[in-house]
Amino acid sequence: MFHLIFALPSLYVLERFVWSLPWAPGGKIALAVVLLMASQYHLWSRLSSGSVFSPEFPRALVLLFNWAFGAIVLLAVMQVALDVTGLVARLFRPGGWATPDGVRYAAAVAAMLLSALGVYQAARVPPLKDVEITIPGLPPQFDGYRLLQLTDLHISRLFPKEWTQALVESSNALGVDLVVVTGDLIDGSFEARRADVEPLRDLHAKDGVWVIPGNHEYFFGYEAWMRHYAGLGMRVLSNDHTVLTRDGGSLVLAGLTDLSAPGTRHPAPDLSATLADAPSDAPIVLLDHQPRNAAQAAARGVALQLSGHTHGGMILGLDRLVARANGGFVSGRYSIGGMTLYVNNGTALWPGFALRLGRPSELTRITLRRAAQQVSPHRQPATGLGLRQRATVAS
Repeated sequence: MFHLIFALPSLYVLERFVWSLPWAPGGKIALAVVLLMASQYHLWSRLSSGSVFSPEFPRALVLLFNWAFGAIVLLAVMQVALDVTGLVARLFRPGGWATPDGVRYAAAVAAMLLSALGVYQAARVPPLKDVEITIPGLPPQFDGYRLLQLTDLHISRLFPKEWTQALVESSNALGVDLVVVTGDLIDGSFEARRADVEPLRDLHAKDGVWVIPGNHEYFFGYEAWMRHYAGLGMRVLSNDHTVLTRDGGSLVLAGLTDLSAPGTRHPAPDLSATLADAPSDAPIVLLDHQPRNAAQAAARGVALQLSGHTHGGMILGLDRLVARANGGFVSGRYSIGGMTLYVNNGTALWPGFALRLGRPSELTRITLRRAAQQVSPHRQPATGLGLRQRATVAS
């Protein structure tokens, strides 16, 4: 069923576009074969690795498949628009409106060019995005505190070692206080991706690098990946929290497991356990890969939730469908009660549909600010950063 669904755009293009071309039958058949093969990219991925989430082809071929599949999907959308136009024309014009061949060719060229642009924007190391978020009750010592959110790296054949190294270099150059990675770091088994994730060992910040699992961690050997993340120097938060301290001020950093965890017999996200024994007077920054349960976090007094998972919807228009599947949240900042939810568009995305049009990837530097009425004009610069951790969180 999965592969049939992904074949539907190509079948529509074959029926409504290819067979209408003024070509010889041999040319149409050859084009039809190419389109059908490209539409089954996910089947070839499954055959290459056993999983549709981990295509084990050379990067150039992964890029080509994504371009071809994207062009098919975009052309199918354009063909639907042309067909709807023709149906409407029949209401006002006897005999309707036949789509000129030139319009068909223009649609095909536009689909190919847009797909190329979309793949380029998806596969690049993302540009920096600066975000300021005001947190009620933020201690003055943390006013101006900067954290970098990475999410949905999907390190794979599409995002290999060289891409990861470039990402780490860009991240380290920002000099932030804290790095958080909100899940889906990999696509592939430990054996396949070990070299590709190695550059993450060099990722650093004053208060360390903290990571939570996303749903893709559970596809590829959760325990092995959590141990390896810890071995790379990243500190894992799985239904746990740590307390950051600075000159007597405190900030709680908490992290949940993913909603998909019970499906692989791993602990479900448990906000009560995560926040047990957290200081009641310290604002809470919660890392939760999926944003859909943000209202529950707000009800528990969380000040800021950072999520990913949606990839920002990837394409304008498609983002509305992605939002419906994620509690209405898809991209950017949301206010829920007294809590701010920030849904990151993603550092990368799943290599099975790597297109971005209007929803760019982002290297997200978040600066925390106190509410204006809380800022004291006599506040002294913060010095002497400390870090206190509740328990050992890396398995």
